[in-house]
Amino acid sequence: MSRKKVLVLGGNFGGLTAALAVNHELHGDVDVRVVSASDRFLFNPSLIWLPFGKRRPADITFPLAPTFDAHGIDFVHAEATALDLDGGKVTTTGAVYDYDYLVIATGYRNNFGVVPGLGPGGNAYTITTLEDAIKAGEGWRRFLENPGDIVVGASQGAGCFGAAYEYLFNVSYRLRKAGLKRQVKLTYVSAEPFLGHFGIGGLPHGETLLSMFLKKEHITAVLNTGMDRVEDGRLVLADGSNIDFSYAMIVPPFIGQEVIRSAREIADDKGYVKVRDTYQTEGYGNVYAVGIAAAVDVPWQTATPVGIPKTGFPTERMAHVAARNIAAQIRGEAPASHEAFGDMPAVCVMDAGNNGVIILADKMLPPRKHGVLIPGPQAHAMKLAFEKYFLWKARHGYVSLP
Repeated sequence: MSRKKVLVLGGNFGGLTAALAVNHELHGDVDVRVVSASDRFLFNPSLIWLPFGKRRPADITFPLAPTFDAHGIDFVHAEATALDLDGGKVTTTGAVYDYDYLVIATGYRNNFGVVPGLGPGGNAYTITTLEDAIKAGEGWRRFLENPGDIVVGASQGAGCFGAAYEYLFNVSYRLRKAGLKRQVKLTYVSAEPFLGHFGIGGLPHGETLLSMFLKKEHITAVLNTGMDRVEDGRLVLADGSNIDFSYAMIVPPFIGQEVIRSAREIADDKGYVKVRDTYQTEGYGNVYAVGIAAAVDVPWQTATPVGIPKTGFPTERMAHVAARNIAAQIRGEAPASHEAFGDMPAVCVMDAGNNGVIILADKMLPPRKHGVLIPGPQAHAMKLAFEKYFLWKARHGYVSLP
């Protein structure tokens, strides 16, 4: 009997984990191929530090090919351009590859179109990709030569509020280190209905804790608002009011890759794949989607649209579920691993320069039984340690480790 072929699209948190995990589950008795538009793994959580010179791209990336080669996995540096789900084939910029099982872990694109003036060549920076963070750093260095007021925010539809908060508090910390804290007005603008919503509905005492953080750092918050446009040196809000700035970092909403959005059999209008709690797509039992590429239903509605944060921790969990189910199918068994996104535990560390908050909850989305936020400098130390540990683990392919 011929060995089954598993094709994984994407090589970051979801793709790396899924490829290595399915190979591990089947003790190498499977042909796994990874196709990725990037040939390097990027530890996205550390992008908050890169603009301030605390990280270089080489510190938070590593080449994918050696990792996959060491585990007998074929790596292809190419971009998927078309999916033939009925024929079991994927067309890429390099070749056409067939598969028995497909894992979609293609991540996100920035949706800059939501707010005119965002994006490359626009009037505000973002830090959601390596290239964006590098440009934000260039802008930060220019800002230090000619300081003024700063806006940090997350637009309507954004889901990555954690990165916005982290950047906000790191900016405040860097301003103090530069002796500029007293002369710079720092404003946080967010679509969240209240501080500490985080796109997960908030946690007990979260609003109070974040309010204390902002008060201590002399940060003004403008909440529950959309952004109309970003002009040169001015953020215009949906109600017509505006905030002047010399430097702005705004987190936009994410959307899925165009190649996935074009696969209308499985994808929604945003390019996210509709999945069951096994991470199989609804129409194809041999096609899986994990991480940001997987669609998640939002259990609430807010006056200003708010997205869901699909971070590295739940992405890894999804990838392991998918890997276990693919391995079961290859062994002739029914997929038996289930874990809905909303039922996963929430584990996050929000960095704040030399301080931070550890965020823990029994479930990612409400209703929950338990949730706690633990502030203190130990959170910053924990984030630093986790960065080193995860990059070591991922580079060596030790995805079975916690």
